[in-house]
Amino acid sequence: MMKLGFGFYRHMLTPANYDFAVQCGATHAVVHLVDYFYQGADRQNGHNQPVGNVELGWGYAGGTPDDAWSLEALLSLKAELNEAGLEFEAIENFDPAHWHDILLDGPKRAEQLARLKQIIRDVAAAGIPVFGYNFSIAGVSGRHVSTEARGGAETVGMCGIDEINTTPLPLGMVWNMVYDPQAPQGAQPQITHDELWRRLDGFLRELVPVAEAAGVRLAAHPDDPPLDYVRGQPRLVYQPHMYQRLLDIVPSDHNALEFCLGTLSEMTEGDIYEVCERYVKQGKVAYIHFRNVRGKVPNYTETFIDEGQIDMRRIMRILKDCGYDGMVIPDHTPQMSCAAPWHAGMAYAMGYIKALHLEVSS
Repeated sequence: MMKLGFGFYRHMLTPANYDFAVQCGATHAVVHLVDYFYQGADRQNGHNQPVGNVELGWGYAGGTPDDAWSLEALLSLKAELNEAGLEFEAIENFDPAHWHDILLDGPKRAEQLARLKQIIRDVAAAGIPVFGYNFSIAGVSGRHVSTEARGGAETVGMCGIDEINTTPLPLGMVWNMVYDPQAPQGAQPQITHDELWRRLDGFLRELVPVAEAAGVRLAAHPDDPPLDYVRGQPRLVYQPHMYQRLLDIVPSDHNALEFCLGTLSEMTEGDIYEVCERYVKQGKVAYIHFRNVRGKVPNYTETFIDEGQIDMRRIMRILKDCGYDGMVIPDHTPQMSCAAPWHAGMAYAMGYIKALHLEVSS
């Protein structure tokens, strides 16, 4: 049976938020251990998704203490979630501090691969079945906050090609976070798409066998925004068919997809319903970001779940007809005009998803 999940940023891992998720109808949880909001002495703990800027990106990598990734810490967090009534289904994203030289093919690549392998083994030992990741040099960059959602709600989107997209990625930054504040001036060398695929190939051939032996599914997120280049760096999965190339590198049930409907619908090619059916039928979808958008790159807006270009009822029906038994989460949503903008927006999205699920299950 399909699972209804809820995502938590690191600073939102609190009993009150767990209770809120359960009250919304969630039974499973996705946890972001990476602190996307760490900016040295300053910390921005807003509940809305990070956007960042040209100079600092989202902030500094490594803001999460290393011991938070340990087996002991994972078991403790799992116990907290279970106590609240949630299953710990997935962790989303490696910390750039742990894998910058894997992405950049730098001198610490072998050392960092060993670290990631141990993280996967610890995740497995803690009984967490999925680890999501985004193999990207520039990361989630080039978006802006606007009030273009229904009723003037605050949301995120892309407003054409601007300086954020065209300013070269500086040395010391990867995945839209600063991993080396002492890096010299200059830009990361531009590479080709083929070189980026070569790096992904090496990553998957090292990590998938470890994940398979441990019993964890690695789940790849598509590029967001799905442009061919961002900040002078190539992207991997910026059209739906490119997911297949990733899957074919190491054919395995443990080489899977973190299937973001919003990102896939922002792409300039493909039919979102055919794409959804194709990959779900293959059994390759580990979990789904069930959210809506309006427009295509480089001009799109994230919307409330019921106002975008995707017929979410049709998607839910496809999932039901294909026998999908994984997790769906709202991921993020526009902020509503009230005292608790994030909570209200998420409650609206969760209620809509739960209603669709009940409808197709009846």
